[in-house]
Amino acid sequence: MRNTVFIDGQAGTTGLKIREDLAKRTDIELLQIDDDKRKDTDERRKLLNEADIVFFCLPDAAARESASFVTNPRTRIIDASTAFRTDNDWVYGLPEIHHQRDRIRSASRVSVPGCHATGLILSLRPLIDAGIVGRDYPVTCSTVTGYSGAGKSGIAEYENLTLAAAKQLNVPRHYSLQRNHKHIPEMQLLTGLTYEPSFTPIKASYKQGIAMSVPLFSRLLPSKSTARDIHDVLSEYYASERFVQVMPFDSDAHLDDGHFLITACNNTNRLELFVFGHDDKINIMARYDNLGKGASGAAIQNLNLMLGCDEGYCLKER
Repeated sequence: MRNTVFIDGQAGTTGLKIREDLAKRTDIELLQIDDDKRKDTDERRKLLNEADIVFFCLPDAAARESASFVTNPRTRIIDASTAFRTDNDWVYGLPEIHHQRDRIRSASRVSVPGCHATGLILSLRPLIDAGIVGRDYPVTCSTVTGYSGAGKSGIAEYENLTLAAAKQLNVPRHYSLQRNHKHIPEMQLLTGLTYEPSFTPIKASYKQGIAMSVPLFSRLLPSKSTARDIHDVLSEYYASERFVQVMPFDSDAHLDDGHFLITACNNTNRLELFVFGHDDKINIMARYDNLGKGASGAAIQNLNLMLGCDEGYCLKER
């Protein structure tokens, strides 16, 4: 018997990718909504309560509205918005951190992690759990990301050559400079930090791929751990994970003449962690696809767990 799935917000960037991937599967029946009824409340309510699993690929306010429409106790929800990521009634959908995989399997409400938050949490959570990084450490981090994370309007802006030239979009742009990015609350909560991290995202003129950088200073760590110590802890923590790989400590072979290849994990659900550094200075780098492990790939990985099938079904590991 096939499971029925409805994507509320199927016309958005994440929704389109999920729909494309699920359309290849024989174990799922996709419930369709006519284009002229995508904003019809009654039609959406009907499909939301008919489906075994629904995806919300919506702005936060719309996701909250859709959640209020679901009255069928059998319907399970996977939400790709920010709306419920710090809500205790929802399970945070990052299987690779401690105990989350089992919680996701039995959950009725799962919130897909934010793309920026994914890199920071996977970089820091094992180190905080192990006491290598103190919970009160003054964490700073930054990302360089492709413009597809800005959604349909952002993509259209970058891909309109006249507009892009007029606004000089070929130059990388820092944003959320008031340190108010919407992923910060989940970053703090899911890493276990006492204080919010200082996070600076940078949007660049390429479509997809993201690199998270987390600098650390060993003199500020409880046991003054070295870059090699950090690498060893991360390697052990993720040793059995199929979608998170800690790259060799000597990673020159994975660089381009010393330069980091941000897009090397594009079109996969793979996230790679690197540890660089010497003396007192350490830098953890995470690279992954903001549309893969940072969005639709993570959503489908959660779906697979919830359905009890192979966690990597229809997901590319490399």
